Amino acid sequence: MNAVDNPLIPAESASPGDASALRYLKESLASGKNWYLALLGAVGLWSSASEEYNDRSYVYLIDGEAFDWLLLAERLCGTVADLLPEKERDDLLFHGIPPLELNASEVKELIGERKYAQYLNYFYGVTVEEALLLAVQEAVNKEMWVRGYRRDYSSDEAYRRIYDIERDELLKQFRKEKRHPHRLSITIDEMKQFTYWLFKFRLKRCEKARIASDTKKALDYLKKQWRQKGVSQVLAADLASTSFPT
Repeated sequence: MNAVDNPLIPAESASPGDASALRYLKESLASGKNWYLALLGAVGLWSSASEEYNDRSYVYLIDGEAFDWLLLAERLCGTVADLLPEKERDDLLFHGIPPLELNASEVKELIGERKYAQYLNYFYGVTVEEALLLAVQEAVNKEMWVRGYRRDYSSDEAYRRIYDIERDELLKQFRKEKRHPHRLSITIDEMKQFTYWLFKFRLKRCEKARIASDTKKALDYLKKQWRQKGVSQVLAADLASTSFPT
C-alpha cells in the first residue's frame, strides 16, 4: 500500500485516488474486513485536499499541512452507512471513540507516514489548541465563581491569557491574512482554520517553556476527557504519551 504515502492533492487535480478509496472501502467490507481497518485503508488512498459533495464543502487539509481525518471518515462512512455497525460508527464520528485501539505504527501502516504526519499537525494544531482554550476557560470560570462574579466572560479572558490579544482582534487578523470575508458568524470549517492559525500564531510569539507548559495543560485536559469516555485517543492510542517538539 505504498500509494498511501502520497500527500493529499488539491481537489481540482481530479486524482483517481478518491474513486480507488471508495472502491477499496466497499470491496474490503464485502470481503468481511473489519470496518474500521477498511476505513483507515480508504483514508490512506484518498487524495483530494477538499471537495464539494452533496451541496457541502469539505476541507480535509488545512493550510496544506493539517489533515482532518475524522471529517474524511465522516464523508467515507456516508457512502457505506448501511454496511457499518451503527453504534460503533456513531461512537467514532460523534464522540471520537474508535472500535479498536491502534498504536502509531499500525496507523502509519494503514494511512501512510505522510498522512500520519499531517494528522499530527491537525491533532496539535486544532484538537490540542481547542483543549487549551477549554482548559483555560474552565480555570477562569472557577476563578469567577470563587470571586462571586455572575457574568460569564471566561471565553474572552481565555483568549487574552493564551494569546495576549482579544478574540475579536485575533479573528480580524486571521480573516485579513487569509482573505476571508468579515461577518458576524463563523462556520465550523472556518473555526478549525482559525484554531490552526491561532496555534501557529502562539508558536511564533511564545517562549519554548510557555509552549511546553501550555501543551501539557491541554494534553492533561484531553486525557481527562478521554478517561471519561474510556478511550486513549481517537486515532492512535499511544499518541497521548507524546509531547509536541518545541
